[in-house]
Order: sequence, then structure tokens, then C-alpha cells
Amino acid sequence: MQTPADGIGDLTRDLVSIPSHEDETDAGDAIERWLRVETDADVTRDDAGNVIARRGTGEPSLALVGHHDVVPPAETQTAGDGYVVEERDGRLHGRGTADMKGAVAAAMCAFRDAAIDCELVFVSFVGEEQGGIGARAAIDADFSPDYAVVGEGSTGYSAPGVTDVAVAHKGRRGSTLVAGGEAAHASEVEAGTNAVYRACDAVDVVRELTFPTTEVLGHELEGSVAVTEIDGGTAWNVIPERCTVTVDERTVPDERAPLERVTELDGVTWRVDQDLPPMACDDPGFADLVLDAATDAQEATPEHVVKPHATDAGWLAAAGTTCVVCGAAEPGEAHTETESVSLAVVERCYRIYRGVAESIGPADRLDNS
Repeated sequence: MQTPADGIGDLTRDLVSIPSHEDETDAGDAIERWLRVETDADVTRDDAGNVIARRGTGEPSLALVGHHDVVPPAETQTAGDGYVVEERDGRLHGRGTADMKGAVAAAMCAFRDAAIDCELVFVSFVGEEQGGIGARAAIDADFSPDYAVVGEGSTGYSAPGVTDVAVAHKGRRGSTLVAGGEAAHASEVEAGTNAVYRACDAVDVVRELTFPTTEVLGHELEGSVAVTEIDGGTAWNVIPERCTVTVDERTVPDERAPLERVTELDGVTWRVDQDLPPMACDDPGFADLVLDAATDAQEATPEHVVKPHATDAGWLAAAGTTCVVCGAAEPGEAHTETESVSLAVVERCYRIYRGVAESIGPADRLDNS
């Protein structure tokens, strides 16, 4: 087993302490500065604010991927102009510990330390919590590694405390159905057309849709469709002329629920407000290589799993990068007032990322190398 990563605990604490829910600049500065001091890599900062570092040459290229923005902290997670960071019982507590500065620190240290026979890339994106702003900007600028390990949470899926390897995750498509009608006084029902009734008909269509399903490397991934909000009407005595319905759809690779069916109803339109892509690993050899590294890094037996949440891996996979997700966060930690990460698992992720980087290369067993 590899020796511990030098300075990984301090690096994690430093990154977590830097506010990055409104402006990621300071966190990006800290990451860029560390990479320039600790490595001899080619370090760049693109126009979006993404920090990208490269070392080594040749094929394939492997990226260790994270993001340094976070969701807004709870009041208890802030003090003055900074974030509260506390260590208790082997866990680091604070906004961004799990999602995902612990994994970013692990990837930075692995990037520094790995002995490689490939091009190794480290990237920390901005705007992941805002729909993948940084990832999309990088892809538009031709960021296209062959393989990527995205450090979002995969710990505790097969069993508590085990760091697994996610070979697929769901996406999210958020839609709005708009039902139009004709206003009238409620005492003269026949004089108007009730938009709420039309919206209810649309809800019935959504309710009857079959959830999309697919299989990725032997694992079944099932999506879902749910109405989550309804808003219509202007007064208790007015037939409503407009009603909107919000639909949350969890998508799976290559499948979508046929929401367009609602437009067959009179007066109902459908618009897509957000479409975060799902991810499916398209190379079983790479999935196995990462699983081998995860097995070597811990006493437990990790598994290939699927993940319910969208990540930047979806954008990368859609652009042609073969991805898996592997990181320190456990279910229920991200975005919470009590967010925390196990420092031992952060160290484990370092070993996994370094193991992958040192295993991949021109002579490996990957299917499409």
C-alpha cells in the first residue's frame, strides 16, 4: 500500500476554509498556487475560471476531475468572512468537505505524486452546482481527455464506509408544462376555459408515463418522472387562464420519458428548463482498472455501483470521455448543515487516484486504448 500523501489533511482544511458559493476565484487561486509550487506541471486558468494542470505525454490521457464551487452554507457553517472547519472523530466538518473539496485535495496530491506513463490531467471546474458551467466551457474549448475519474461521492453505496466505483449515474431534465385557457367570472363557468383543468389532464399524462430504464455494465439504472409543483389562478372567483406544472425527470443513458405527449392536449405546451446529462461508462476495461485500484486501496471489497445524482461526468461522457465516478462523499452528506468527510477516506481516495494514474498506459488492458 502506498505511503500517506504529504500534506493532504492541511490541504483539505485550507480548501474547505475558503468561501466559494458566490465567487470561486479565491478557491481557484489557492488550487492554482499549490499546483505551481508543488508540481512542475503546465498549469492554466481558463476564461471560465477552471484550473487545469497537465503533466506527462503520450496516450491515453487521464483526467482527475473535481469542482471547487459549493452550495451556500448554513449559518452555523460560517464565521466572519470564512467557513467554519472543525475536525472531530476523524472527520472534517464544514461546507464543501464532502462535496467535494476533500476529493479535490486527494486528486491534487495524487496528480503531484503519481509515477505515470500517460498524460495526466488535473482539473477543478467552477459552476458545477449551477449546472456544469465550468465543464461545459472547458468542453467547448476542446477539453477532451480519453478517460476521467470524477471525484464525486461513491463511498457507502455497496456497504457503509466502502469506497465504490460508480459506472453510471442518472441525469436530470427539468420541464415546465404550461396550460392556457380563457378567463371568465367563476359564476359563469361556461364562458371561460379552465387552464387548471387542462393542467390536471397534463398531470394525468405524466402520471401514466413508464419510467425509463437501461443497463450499464450489468447494472440496471431506472429513471423517474414526477410532478413537483403546480401554480395557477389569480383569484377565488376567476376561471384561471394559465396554469404551470413543474416536472422533475431523472434520466438514464439513451432513454427519455415521452413527455412530448402532453402537447397532444389542447392548450398545453412543454418546455425544457434544464437537462443535465446522465453518464454511462463505455469501457469495461477502464471500469475494472479503477475497481482494482479501489480494491488495493482498502481492506473492504468495493463494487461497481450506479449513482442517483448528476455530476460533471455526464457532460464529459456526452463529449466522448470515458468516465467513472469515485470519491469520498457518502450518501446524505452533501449540501447539509452537518456536512463532513472522513479524513481516512480522503486519504483512501488519494491512493485510488494515484493507483489509477500509475496503472493506465499504452500497454494496459483497456478496450479502446
